[in-house]
Formats: sequence, structure tokens, C-alpha cells
Amino acid sequence: MQQRNHLVDLARVASMLIVIIFHTLLWQVLMVNGQIQVVPWAPGPIWWAISWICTIIPIFFVAAGYANAVVVDKWRESGWRYARFLTIRGSRLLGPMTLYVVVFAIIGSVAAWFGLPAQASALSRQFAQLLWFAVVYLLLLAAAPFTVWLHDRFGGWVMLPLLIALIAVDVAVRLTGNLELQWLNLAFVWPLAHQWGIAYHRGWFRGWRTATVVGVFALAALLIAALVGWLHYPQAAVAWADVPVANLLPPTLVITLLGLCQTAVLALLEKRRVADRLSRRVARVVQLANALLLSVYLWHVPAIVVSVGIVAGLAVLFPSAAAVLLNPLLLIALVLLMVVLGVPQLARIEVRLMPTPGPGEPSQLGAIGGFALFAAGTWAIWQSGALLHPSDPSAGLALALFLAGAVVLWRATERTSS
Repeated sequence: MQQRNHLVDLARVASMLIVIIFHTLLWQVLMVNGQIQVVPWAPGPIWWAISWICTIIPIFFVAAGYANAVVVDKWRESGWRYARFLTIRGSRLLGPMTLYVVVFAIIGSVAAWFGLPAQASALSRQFAQLLWFAVVYLLLLAAAPFTVWLHDRFGGWVMLPLLIALIAVDVAVRLTGNLELQWLNLAFVWPLAHQWGIAYHRGWFRGWRTATVVGVFALAALLIAALVGWLHYPQAAVAWADVPVANLLPPTLVITLLGLCQTAVLALLEKRRVADRLSRRVARVVQLANALLLSVYLWHVPAIVVSVGIVAGLAVLFPSAAAVLLNPLLLIALVLLMVVLGVPQLARIEVRLMPTPGPGEPSQLGAIGGFALFAAGTWAIWQSGALLHPSDPSAGLALALFLAGAVVLWRATERTSS
């Protein structure tokens, strides 16, 4: 039995930790003349530079590619059909996704019916912005058997069309000035990082000579500097108030190169046997953290909102302690505490929303159709939000599509053709 790669697991956990901290720092909570103000943070050039070290979300997709390669290999050995692969993997996402969507659909719907339809729609769309990640992940998961086969059949050549396509998008954006085109790179940048993860599992990077890996890192870093310095790509990896357009979302070629740097660092760490052996207790904690990553991602923004409310309320009650209570470090600590304590409790509910797979082969039509509806519904909610009110029919349709996909996928998982 293949030993679990603890370093890849730790990379995923570290990536999510950085996401939580970054999102917590997007806003500053201030007290001005006795009044609480929440304003976008404009950190300045020093933090722009730091962002290139701290933006490690690309490695999450590399790690996802590695994990999907492991899962696909096991699926091949089992002899199950593609429908079984989709139901087994998709059912694990049903609980976290359904709970998150339903909770915020209820909150938005209640607010809309109580006389705040415009505000409810706006906030629903804002919370739904997190789902871009879920949409990309669902599509990568569905395509994993094919993308693993492509690498095993064609090797690194399969990455070339993705690289050419993302460069073409960047060129089109700069020639036309249409920043909306940059969103097309969701279909190229993250699949390319995912493909690196598959290649990493097959021996790329970590199987190369150390000098080669260092050379890849140095070349990618130099290209980032050239693109930012000479071709005027955004100077920060992520967006802040003083950098409204950055490289991460939507992704650019620069983020692709940053992911290549991070993959090289991961390989160098593995060559040094970092995290090669963990104690049984630490390994269990890391494995549990990986199992909860989607839940953490979905609920960390609500944790930030609640934490801001707590520190702001305390600052109003105790204005003399406002400087301490509104310190960003305290806010980060509170958010992390809420995530650590709250997400495992939410996971108990999520588990009940996951279907138990049947013993045989599921229906091909039900599994593939249900997964497709589920992914399409997730995309629709990302675009339109989710609530039930006549003032926002698109949000209601998105919610209906999502729930239909969840039900069909649930039934396909539980009901088999054997």
C-alpha cells in the first residue's frame, strides 16, 4: 500500500491557512470618533512584495492533481465504471456544499421577504463568490480519469495546449483592454497546475536532479520579474484596495509561473525528506484537516464576519481597549479559533447530508447527469447567488438547479444498477 504523502497534505493545509489569513486582512476594523468603520485595506508596496511569497493557492491545485492521480489509480484497480468514480468522489462534496448553500439561501430569502430584497441579493452574490473554487474543483475532479490518462499517454506534451491557451488569453486582454476576458484563464491556469500535480505523482520535479529543480525555480522567478517589470503585469499577486486588479483572480500567466516556483519548492522539500515521517497523532491531525478543507474554505468567511462583529461590539462597549480589540492579529486569532472549533461541529451535520454509496454500479445516466447538474448549479449560484424571492428570479433558478443536481447525484449514489 502506498504511503500517504504528508508533505502534499501539509501543503494543502498551509494553502488554506494563508487563504484564511489573507481574507481576514482584506478589511480593517477601525474606531473613528467613537464609531466603528470597516474599510478596505490598502497595505502598500511592502505587502505587494510579501504577497508573492504568501500567495500559495496554486500549490493547492498541484496537490489536488497529485491526490486525484492517487484516486484514479485506485479506481482503475477496482474495475468500476466511470459512474462509480463520480458518485464516490462527488458524494463527499454533497454534504459541505449543500449545507453552505441551503443555510445562506435561507438567510437571504428571509431577509428579502422582510423588506430587504436588494441587500439580500447583493450579499448572496457576495458570499457566492467563494464558489469559483468549487466550480473549478468539480470540473477537475470529473476530468481526472481523462487527464491522468493523458499524462500517462502523452507525458508533458499535454500541458502545452493549456500553456498556449493561457498566454493567448493574456495577450488578448492586453490588446483589447477587456479585463473580463481574463476569467477565461480559469479554464487553463488551474488545469495546468492540476496537471503538474499529476506529473509530480508520476515522478516529475521530485525525481529530477536538484540542480534541475533549482533551475526551474530560478527561471520561473526571473520570468515573473520580467512580466511584472517590463510587460506591466500587476505588481501584487493578490488584490487589495490599492491593487484592485492583481494576478490571482482571475489568474494570469504570472500566477502560473508562481505555481511552478511553488511546485519546485515542494520537490526540494521532499528531496530533503521534510515531513517524510510524522508521528501517528500528527498524521491523524493532518489527515483530518485535509478531510475538512472544503468545509473550512466555505465557512471561513462567515467566521470572519462573526469575528468582526464580536471585536467591533466589544470595542464599542470598551472604547478604552479599542486599540487592542481591533488589532488585526487578534482578529486573525479569533477567526482561526472559530474555524478550528466550529468547522468540526458543522462537519457532523455535513456527514448526514452525504449519501451512502450502494454496493454495485450506479446508473451511468444518473451519475453523470447528476454530477453535471450539481456542477452547473454551483456555477449558477456563483454567478447569481441563491435565494427565493420574486425580485431575483435568477438566484431562485440557480438554487433550484443546484438542489436538483444534489438530489439526482444523491439518488445515483444510493441506487445502483446491480
